[in-house]
Amino acid sequence: MTTITRNLPWFIADLGTAIVGEKCYTSLVKDLNLGDVDCLKYALSKGLGLGIVVGGSIMKVPQLMLILSAQSARGLSLPAYVLETLAYAITTVYSYKNDFPFSTYGENFFLTLQNTLITFLIVYFPSTPLRKAQNTAGRLAVTVVGTIASAVVLYAVPKESLAFLQLATLPLSLFSKLPQIMQNARSRSTGQLSTFAVVAQIAGCLARLFTTATEVGDVIVTAGFALALILNIVVGVQMWMYWGKDDKDAYVKTPIGVVHEKEDWARHQKVDVVIPPQIPATPPRHATASPSGRKWARKVD
Repeated sequence: MTTITRNLPWFIADLGTAIVGEKCYTSLVKDLNLGDVDCLKYALSKGLGLGIVVGGSIMKVPQLMLILSAQSARGLSLPAYVLETLAYAITTVYSYKNDFPFSTYGENFFLTLQNTLITFLIVYFPSTPLRKAQNTAGRLAVTVVGTIASAVVLYAVPKESLAFLQLATLPLSLFSKLPQIMQNARSRSTGQLSTFAVVAQIAGCLARLFTTATEVGDVIVTAGFALALILNIVVGVQMWMYWGKDDKDAYVKTPIGVVHEKEDWARHQKVDVVIPPQIPATPPRHATASPSGRKWARKVD
């Protein structure tokens, strides 16, 4: 078997070496040493990391499609997305400037881009009549300028100061989820919140705890993923609790008369038919009735 694994095509060998390194590629692939626990953990971490990056690149696409198809951002908290996007951006810049492997933070880069688009859509599709009456284009322009300015400032921050910003992502993660959690609890509905995005975030945080501990070992980054996992689980529980709530609310908001008619029909399943009494026909003037019921006519000579 090792004869085959040691003579794989060059492009496969180069790809494997680029992912797990020369040492682990030789141990796991060429020598088929499945007892090398350290390389097995490293290879598993790399595989999970790449999977998370690929998944993160499309994680918020269903959320974007929901907003665009409904032409509404109802149920989505603007402060929550602004803070969450900032936390993703800080983690991306911090990991990049510390030369962490892209497989350990790549999804943060893609989630930053997707969250930025969602934030623009929340501004463009306001959920209240008062905000609809305001200048949408003006608010969107301010949001775009603020986003570009924040990106430039964040990239210009010295590497030494980024550690404090990365530490700040812990309260940012907390405060980014609290508005969404509170809004869900207040409206007893998750609105246009995507189930796929929530489940993917929970799974991604679980995998990131493993990959960060295996490849990076940064306590601050690990703590951030742990806190994000807890908060995402809370949002997931709310989604389970309020599942189908919007359909029930739509039925309750139906006009009262229509609801009563439906309920009465479902309760009785019958129709009362009223038949008016028949009026006996007036007999002709030339006919007379007898006790026996026979009719007699006068004979004409």
